[in-house]
Formats: sequence, C-alpha cells, structure tokens
Amino acid sequence: MTTGSLLAADLVIAVLAAGGWLGGGAASAARRRPLALALAAFALLATLARAVTITALARTGWWFAAEKVLIAAPLSLAAVAVAGPRLLRAAGDIRSVAVPLLFAGYAQSSALLVTLLHGYPASAGVGLLAVAGVLAATAVSWLALGARPSRTVSRAALGVAVAALVTGTGLVVAPAAAPGVPHDHEYLDGRTVGEPTRRFTLTAATATVRAGGRDVAAWAFNAQVPGPELTATIGDVIEVTLRNRDIAKGVTLHWHGYDVPNSQDGVPGVTQAAVRPGQEFVYRFRADQVGTYWYHTHSVSDVGVRMGLYGVLVVRPTPVTGVDVTVPVHTLAGVALPEPRTEPVEAGVPVRLRLINTDSTTHRYALAGTPFRVSAIDGSDLHGPTPLVDTAVLIPAGGRYDLVFTAPATPVALFVDGRAVYSTGPVSAATSAWPVLDPLTYGGASAVPWSRFDREFTLVLDRGLDLRGLLPRYAHTVNGAADPDIPPQVVRLGDAVKFTIVNRSQIVHPWHLHGHHVLVLSRNDRRATGSPLWWDSFDVRPGDVWEVAFRADNPGMWANHCHNLAHAEAGMTLHLMYS
Repeated sequence: MTTGSLLAADLVIAVLAAGGWLGGGAASAARRRPLALALAAFALLATLARAVTITALARTGWWFAAEKVLIAAPLSLAAVAVAGPRLLRAAGDIRSVAVPLLFAGYAQSSALLVTLLHGYPASAGVGLLAVAGVLAATAVSWLALGARPSRTVSRAALGVAVAALVTGTGLVVAPAAAPGVPHDHEYLDGRTVGEPTRRFTLTAATATVRAGGRDVAAWAFNAQVPGPELTATIGDVIEVTLRNRDIAKGVTLHWHGYDVPNSQDGVPGVTQAAVRPGQEFVYRFRADQVGTYWYHTHSVSDVGVRMGLYGVLVVRPTPVTGVDVTVPVHTLAGVALPEPRTEPVEAGVPVRLRLINTDSTTHRYALAGTPFRVSAIDGSDLHGPTPLVDTAVLIPAGGRYDLVFTAPATPVALFVDGRAVYSTGPVSAATSAWPVLDPLTYGGASAVPWSRFDREFTLVLDRGLDLRGLLPRYAHTVNGAADPDIPPQVVRLGDAVKFTIVNRSQIVHPWHLHGHHVLVLSRNDRRATGSPLWWDSFDVRPGDVWEVAFRADNPGMWANHCHNLAHAEAGMTLHLMYS
C-alpha cells in the first residue's frame, strides 16, 4: 500500500470511528440497547484499526503522522479508556453510557478535525484547543441529557481552553513571519543581452474565439488562443512588447521553464508591476537555452491562463530540419485544445513532437503507430534515451516532453487522454491500457554534481484553515502556512540547494520553481537511476516525498509554487530569495 493510500485509509477509518462512537451515544440516549452496543463495538474496532494506520504512517515519515501521534492517538486512548469500562458495566439502563460514548465520539471527531483543518505541523495550542472542544462538548451533552456536568470536567474544560488561548490557537501557524515582498528588484547578474534580433508584440485583450465549433469568450494574446508561437535560434536576443488593451485585472508574461534574469520573470509584486489597461512592458533576454517552453500571464494566473492568456516559446539550435510540431494542450471553456489535425508526412522524415501541458492538471499522452524516444523533458535533453513502443507518458501541469521518431510508411497518431490531437493519417488504437513511462529509470545515468549541500529545505504540502486574513479560508498550505505568510527560503549565490517536498494532502501538486531547473535525486526513497532529469515542473502525488537539488546561480526573488494555479491562488505560493 502506498503512503497516499494509507493517508486515505486513515481518513476513512477516522470518520468511521467517530461516526460509530457518536452513533452509539445517540442510540444509548434513545435507550436502543442492541444498536448502541453494535455501534460501540464497531467504533472500537475502527479505533484499533486506526492505531494500525497511524503506526504505518509514522514509519513512512514523521510528516505524515505528527498530529496523529501527538493529538489523535492520546484522544483515541482517552476515548477507549472512558467508554470501554462503562460499556462493560452497562448491565442496567443503557442510557447511563450515553455520555461516555459521546465523549469518545467527540474525541475522535476532534482529532479528525485537527487533521482536516490544521494538519502539519502539530502545535501545543491546537492540541489544547482540541481537548477543550472535547470537554466542552461533553459538558453540553451532559446538560442536554438532563444531568449536571461534573464540576471536575467543567473546570478542566475551562482550564484547557484558557491554556489553548495562551499558547495560541491559530489553526494555521507559520513558523515565522514572512518579510514583505519588495517591488523594485534590479539584480545585476552580469549577463550581456545586446540589441534584439527577434522582436514580437503581444496585445492582451478580451476576445471571442472559435473553439470546438462554437464561439467562446476568452482573454487572448493578439486575438488568438493560444497566443502567437514565439520562435528563436540559439544566440538570438528576444524582445517582446506586452500591451494590455482591456484586461482589467492586469497582465504580465512569465516564461515558464525559461531561466531568464529575475527582472524579466513576469511575477507581479515581485519582479514587476502588473501591466494595466493602456500600459505596456518590454521584456528582453538572450536565447541561450535550447528547448520547448511556454509563456503565460502571471497576474491572477488561475483565471488568466484558464481564459487563454498563454502561448508557446521554442528556441532551436539551428533552423528546422524535418517536421517540428508543437502541441500545447489546454482546456478553454470546457473545450479541449488543440483541435485534431492531420498532416501527412513522407516516410523517413525525422519528426519532433513538442508536447506542452498548459492546463493545471496532469494529462496522459500516447503515440501510436511507431517507436519513439523521449529526447527532452522541460527543455533539457536526456542522455541515451532508448526506443519506446506502446508506452504512455504523463505530463504534469506546466511540463513539456519532446518525442522524436522517424516517420514510418504507415500512419502515426498522438492521443491525449484518449483523444487524437495529431496524426499523419487514420489510426485506430486502444492506448488506455499501455504502461506509463517512469522517467526516473529512463536513459543513461551520470553522477550527481554535488557531494554535499549548502542549504536544505523541507516543504510539507497540505490543506488547512487560514485565519490570518479578514475572512477565513480553507487554504492550500506549505509547512502549515499560506501565502503571504510562508517564510521564504534564503540562499546565497553559488549554494548547492536541496529541497525535500512532501505531500500530506489527497491532491496532486505539480511543483514549479521559477528561475531554476532542479535535478531530481529521488522519489519516495528510490534514487533516480536514469538520465539526469533537470525539471521545472513535476507532480508531487499524495504521499510522495521528492528530493531535488539545484545550484543557486540566478540571483533575485523567485516564485516557488504549485502549478495547479487554483492551488497557488489559494495559498500554495512561497519565494526563494538570495541574500
């Protein structure tokens, strides 16, 4: 069983245990003895089963079990200790065990709420608050059932509540306050840019575009979705003038996966101000990184990208030879893009398919009709890629895969989630059962370039209630805090930096660090054994623990966030900054 499955099983068992105890308490209050005993027995078994899942989670990593061991386990023991003996002595009126059973239910429910509303890291204040809630609910139940609450219980509830307030009851507690994000970075990195050799103009505006055979309201660059494909040859100097005609929320351009100087990264409030209607901003950088990339607005990015403010950026080593096709996959107003297209290719011609996932969720790609190689991922060439047949690839949000093959005499088709999006002729293929490539074992290995790390950081991804704003929100959190209260990671120029990224939640988080590519070291304690993987986007699935590393060689302040853009907007954004 995977750690993600254990997390899900533990959550289900906790719900069943709480429901069993509460149901048993309600049944005993109604003097329904058989039902009360049956539910209590079920709850006891579920509580014992949860002890097994908590132990298993603790063995996979303290991140997954901290609040369960420190808060849920003591509350579960208290539940059994209080309810168990009373049940064994319940020879007379079954109503006499109603309060003990309800106490057990409140204890289990309180522990469950700590996991759902607080998560990681466990804190004394939250533990005391959970206990205070259990005691207070028990006292109220005592009153509701016509009995006078124990004075000891009442005093204990009051004392614990006061202690919880004193120690701090914020359900999402940041380890330290995050500094204000400056708006005027002008880092000098010594790169000579020179005069532009490739000039482009992108105008952002509301538009009506044709998609799926119908007119769709969109936000578009140059009145098209995706925006114009920007191409360059290595050594070019790219200049892009961004204009905003009428996007009220503002726009910027972020060059996803392209490690530009910090001032050109396009993150509003960090590297520049958002470009408002009637304004423009000029980006300029050197095309010194060959590969497949894309651009998108980073101003209110969840809405902007979803509405169509994105496009393709390709830097080639030389002019195109053979067939070179970009396939940016997107969902616009429920319509899957791109529209299917067929382009006959002569046998023997080399073909490169540049697959780009511009959505916020993972897509499954399958190339039918020919052997192929994955030649590059996220703009970085792989070492020694071997031919693959009848094999699918999963591309995370923001990720790019380059597939290369020599066109056969028979047709070839690319399927995305079972839908043909590109073909050289009619192909009928069932690809849903094909195995999925594990990139960590693909291609030829080479040594890790570092023997030690100057900085190490752990990012624990979760969900929790964020009470720091004017209105509470159920946020996506990092180390128990949500943007803008997540402390930044501070590095020095030249540091070898290691990130450990842990996903406690039940949701996939595609992780994306701006300005740097990270080298994948391991996933779930299994070392990467294939080609070195220099990625900028990778899926951290429920229960996953990733170790990645990079060289701090691009000064500035950089966004570091989940690229499910709704998650980023809901709190899962922090920053890497150079001291």
